[in-house]
Amino acid sequence: MTFRFQVCFEPEEDGGYHTYVPALPGCHSYGRTIEEAEHNIKEAILLYLNGLKNTVCPFRRHKMPLT
Repeated sequence: MTFRFQVCFEPEEDGGYHTYVPALPGCHSYGRTIEEAEHNIKEAILLYLNGLKNTVCPFRRHKMPLT
C-alpha cells in the first residue's frame, strides 16, 4: 500500500529546513539541507504511521439490547 502526503519545507533563519506534514498532526522534522530534510521527514512519516498502527484499538462490535 502506498500513501502520498503533502510535505511543507520552511527555511530556518539560522540555516536548515523545518519540515512538517499537515495531514499528520505533530509530524515534524529538520534537516541542514533540503536532501537531509527530505530524508528525515520520510523517516518521521514512517515512525508516525507505525505508531498509529501500534496504538489503534481494534474495533469491537457490541450487541445492544433492543428496548
